Amino acid sequence: MSGTTREENEPVDRTVDAMGGRSLMASIGRVAGASTVALLFCELVSLAQTVALARLLTPAEIGIFVAGTVLTTFFGAFVEGGLRSGLIQRETDVADAAETVFRATLLAGIVMGVGALAAAPVIGAIFDSTTAGLVAAATSGALLIYSVANVPEAMLQREFSVKRRLIVGPAVAVSYAAVAVSTAALGWGVWSMVAGTYVSYLTLVVSVWAITSWRPGRGRASFALWRELARYGAPLVLGMIGSRVQAATEAVVVGRGLSASDLGFFRYGQRIARIPEMAIIEIGSVALFPAFSRIANDPTRLISAYLRALQWATIGAAACSGLMIAAGTPAVVVVLGEPWRGAGPVVVALAGLSLGKAFICVSEEIIKGCGRTGLLNWYTLTEVGVGLVLLLALVGFFGLVGAALSVSITAIIVGIVVLALARRCIPVSLSQLAGAILPPLPAAALATGVLWLFEHHLMHSDTRPTLVAVAFLLIDALVFAAAYLLALGVFARSAMTELVSMAGRLVAVVRTRRETHVVS
Repeated sequence: MSGTTREENEPVDRTVDAMGGRSLMASIGRVAGASTVALLFCELVSLAQTVALARLLTPAEIGIFVAGTVLTTFFGAFVEGGLRSGLIQRETDVADAAETVFRATLLAGIVMGVGALAAAPVIGAIFDSTTAGLVAAATSGALLIYSVANVPEAMLQREFSVKRRLIVGPAVAVSYAAVAVSTAALGWGVWSMVAGTYVSYLTLVVSVWAITSWRPGRGRASFALWRELARYGAPLVLGMIGSRVQAATEAVVVGRGLSASDLGFFRYGQRIARIPEMAIIEIGSVALFPAFSRIANDPTRLISAYLRALQWATIGAAACSGLMIAAGTPAVVVVLGEPWRGAGPVVVALAGLSLGKAFICVSEEIIKGCGRTGLLNWYTLTEVGVGLVLLLALVGFFGLVGAALSVSITAIIVGIVVLALARRCIPVSLSQLAGAILPPLPAAALATGVLWLFEHHLMHSDTRPTLVAVAFLLIDALVFAAAYLLALGVFARSAMTELVSMAGRLVAVVRTRRETHVVS
C-alpha cells in the first residue's frame, strides 16, 4: 500500500507514464475485477437481507424507517462536503490535503449530527409519526461515525486499492444484514434497521482504518488548502444536496401524500431498481474517476477511454432496464412475497433509471477528472428542477407509479444533459457519442419484447409455487440473455466481437491454470 505523500506516490505515476496506458488499464482492471466480485457478493447478501426483512416487517414499517432517515441522508451530503473527491483528484500536497479534509469532515460530522438531532421533531410532525421522529433522533449519531471514514476511503481509492473493494463493502453488507435480520426476527420492528445501520457504519470505519496506511498527523492542515478543495468540491456538494432534496421530497410526497405503506413499496422498488446503478458505480465509476484524472492531459487516450466506458455501461444498463420492464412485477412477487406486489409496478416504472445513470456516472467522472466540476451545477439544477416538477405532476395523475415514472424520466433527461456537459471537457463528436450509446438500445428493446411475451403469455412466474417460480425466473433471464446477445450481434457487432474475445481469453486463462494445477 503506498503512502500519502507526493514523493511516495511518484513511483506509481512514473510507471504509468513509462508504460503508457497498460499499467493504468491494469489498475482499472484490477479494481473493476475486485469490484465485480465484491458487488456480486454484496448483492447476494443484500438480496437475502431484503427478502428476509420483507418477510419479517410490513411495508408500513419500512416506510417509517425511510421517513425517519430523511434527515440523516440529507445531512450526509454536508459531512463529505465534496472534499473527498478533491482529495482523490489532487496531485500535490496530498498529505497536507488529507489532514485538512480529515479535520474538516470530523467537524462537519459533529455539527451535522447535532443539527439532525435538533431537527428530529420536525420529521415527526411532517410525517405525522412519533416513531419516525424517534428514528430521526436515533440515527443522527451515524453522521459522526461516517465522518471519520471519508479520508481513509479516499486514500484507498487514490491507490486503486483492491482490498478496499474486497473487504470493506462485503463487511458492511454482512454486518447490516446480520444485525437487521436477527433483531427483526426478535420483534424489534423498525428499530432492527436502526441497529443494522449503526453496526454497518461502525464496520465501515473499522475496516477502512484497518487496511489503510494513512494516519492523521502526517500533514499540516491549512485554511488555504480547505478553501481550494472546497472550491473544487462545491459543485459536488450542491449536486449531493440536490439529490438529497429530491429524495426527501419524494419521501414526503409519497409518505405523507399517499401512505407509509406506499413509501415502503417505493423504497423497496427503488432498492431493486438501483442494483444496476450500484453495479455501474462500483465496477466502473469508482475506478474511472482516478483513472480519468491521471490521463486528463492526454485527449486521445481520454476520449478512447470515455467512449469505451460509456458503451459498456450502456450495454449493461439497457439490459437491466429491459429485464425490469418485462419481468419486474413477477420478480418482486416471487422474491418478496404477495404482500409486496405493490412494489412491482414501481420497479417497472423505474426501468429508465439504470439507463440514465449509466450516462450520468461515466460522464460525471470525466468532468470531475478534468477538474471542471463547475459544470455539474447544471446537472444539479436540471435534476432538482425537472425532478420536482415531474414528481408533483405525475403523482397527481398516476399516484405511486407516477412518483416512480418521475424518477425514471428525470434520470434520462439528466443523463442527456451530463453527456452534453462532458463534451465541454473533451472533444468528442455527436457521432462518436451516438456510436457508443445507440446500438445497444434496439437490441435491448427487441429482447424486452421477447421476454414480455414469454413471461406474461407463457410462464406466469408469479402464479407458481415458490421453487417453480424461481426456476421460471431463471429461465426468463436466460431467454432475455440469449435474445439480447443475438440482437447485439446485429446492432452492435463490434461490442459483441469484443465480448466474445474477452470470453475466449477468460476461458484460455482458466484452462491454463487448470493445466498448471494438474502438472504441479
